[in-house]
Amino acid sequence: MHKRLAFIDTLRGIAVLSVLVQHVFEIIVEKHPTGAFYWPIHDVFGYYMNFGRFGVVLFFFVSGFVIPFSFPDSATPVRDFAISRFFRLYPAYWTSLVVGLVTMQLMESKIYPLGQIAANVTMLQTFVNVPNLWVFYWTLAIELLFYVGCTILFAMGLLNRRFTAVTIVIAAALVGISAALLVENRTVSSVMEVGLNLSAMFLGKIIRDTVIGGKLRWTHVAVCTLLYAIFAITLSDRRFGGVYHENFFYSYSIGSAYVCAALVFIGFAVFGERVAWRPMAFVGVISYSVYLMSPFVIVFVHRLVWFGDGPIGWSIFLAVILALSLLVSWMTFTFVEKPSIAFGQRFRSARRKKVVLEPALSTQGAAE
Repeated sequence: MHKRLAFIDTLRGIAVLSVLVQHVFEIIVEKHPTGAFYWPIHDVFGYYMNFGRFGVVLFFFVSGFVIPFSFPDSATPVRDFAISRFFRLYPAYWTSLVVGLVTMQLMESKIYPLGQIAANVTMLQTFVNVPNLWVFYWTLAIELLFYVGCTILFAMGLLNRRFTAVTIVIAAALVGISAALLVENRTVSSVMEVGLNLSAMFLGKIIRDTVIGGKLRWTHVAVCTLLYAIFAITLSDRRFGGVYHENFFYSYSIGSAYVCAALVFIGFAVFGERVAWRPMAFVGVISYSVYLMSPFVIVFVHRLVWFGDGPIGWSIFLAVILALSLLVSWMTFTFVEKPSIAFGQRFRSARRKKVVLEPALSTQGAAE
């Protein structure tokens, strides 16, 4: 039995809307003349803050808060966990693939190699060195890594030990900071970025163990958050620093995204349901579909209609995309996600005890 936590869904809503707004303004500034607004938009969305990365990292924190506690108290918890994750992630993801392929063919006349499509169907393309069909799928690989890591720790009896997550975050930060400072290598930086994303997830678990589990203290959260922030700032400087190339990725914007996501998540965790906002929580409920479907809504709207350059036209453009994204995502959630989750529950063994107060799985997003 599951009970959703409204403040967690509120965070999901904030996360996915941050990603959507980032994508919309990138389209505006890259495809249309923005005049005197060119650099202010770059400052807000590229130089000082990347709201897309902020939203993604916020999703990672939510995953850390939720996923380690999603193993059911049943005869086959690992099997049941795997089944629930499969039916939670894959049907909506496959729907996104189909919609994306059709959209890009109709709107952009793009055709993708069959091998790339086949690899993307598995959601394992990153692990076999095949490019994602669309760049925003990258977060799903991080989610899958986290699931595997949690499963291994659970099987070893370590997942819910008091200091497991603390040890992981501290070790990752120390190794990541040292590597960023001492090794100037793109591949190493990429691996450390994966470590940073996983650290955000385990920091989410630490916060959960503090505010709900009562196993840890705020001093643990403070120390781990400080090390995580230093890790994020140092790695961002090495990986995205230097001259700003107008590509929306810079050391300031990426570093601030990681740090701000941590601070926002901690703030919400402290106040809990008191800071839940029901309209935003609704967006959070369908956030996985919003994350998967909104990029193609943006493509459709941008290709079919334009409301003029300038703040008014851009505001209308953003509002239309937001409304259509929510509509399409609600349909995907209603007709794909919910039935798939319900169908997957048929294959899970019965729970033996406990009422688990958990929200449903986030994306990496996605993920999520």
